Amino acid sequence: MKLSVVIPLNNEAGNIRQLIQEIEDALSQGNPDFEIIAVDDGSIDESYSILQEISQSDKLVRIIRLRANYGQTAALSAGIDHASGDIIVSIDGDLENDPKDIPRLLETLNGKYDVVSGWRKDRWSKQLLSRKIPSVAANWIIAKVTGIPLHDFGCTLKAYRREAIVSTQLYGNMHRYLPALVALNGGKIAEIPISCRPRIHGKSKYGLSRTFTVMLDLIVLRYIHKYMNKPMYFFGGLGLISFFFGCLSGLLAVILKILQIRDFIKTPLLLFASLFLIIGIQLVVFGALGEILMRTYYEVQDKKFYVIKETVGL
Repeated sequence: MKLSVVIPLNNEAGNIRQLIQEIEDALSQGNPDFEIIAVDDGSIDESYSILQEISQSDKLVRIIRLRANYGQTAALSAGIDHASGDIIVSIDGDLENDPKDIPRLLETLNGKYDVVSGWRKDRWSKQLLSRKIPSVAANWIIAKVTGIPLHDFGCTLKAYRREAIVSTQLYGNMHRYLPALVALNGGKIAEIPISCRPRIHGKSKYGLSRTFTVMLDLIVLRYIHKYMNKPMYFFGGLGLISFFFGCLSGLLAVILKILQIRDFIKTPLLLFASLFLIIGIQLVVFGALGEILMRTYYEVQDKKFYVIKETVGL
């Protein structure tokens, strides 16, 4: 089966040559039919010129150059869209992922799974408080919310069966949740420990601030896969809760007035009641609008809200 290795990269001029050479060394014996797709995500250093130079003498290397820096998700998506392989492997361009681990991913993937994800088990071992604990906590939360028991959602080194991801659209920074998206559509997921090397050239694009964007993306993922086809359940449910608190606040204000404990003007309960009731109405309206938009989205584009794995006799 043909293999496509996708490398999303940005300003990795010091790492490109070594990375491509290591990939070819790792795959040249066991997987002779492969291609390398390097996606230059708006680099401002010499990355693109180096890629051009490599591709002139190495026919295994294909290049995609994005007009601007759109982020790793967009770069990875562009590489997947242009890959011709039956199996697609993604790998970081900073040399932290070791290409020697790719054959192990493929061996695990073979005949059993739709996605095999790398687990940088010993990463941040020397930065326990500042990086290790926050990383473990974030991955634990993601695993609990998605129901996918992975230890390292942020690892780029992964192997995918093409049919498992070809219909999956990636937006924002959702690339780290691609295994979860596959699993939620019935795919089988595996994870194996891989090595993690220190960066030698270039500058890391990640920091602790990324934790906040990860949590926001997680909320989006949860909404898309639980409420995308039934937005009224989400917004309407919140609206009913708000309605309940509004009615409760109003009833309590009336009881306090009847018992002559507190006048309306001396308690904020009526204000709370009005606020909760208004918010409840707005949320129910949002739910109704969401239902209309959802139906328009599917019907105008003739899209289906299900994924067919295979058919027999059709």
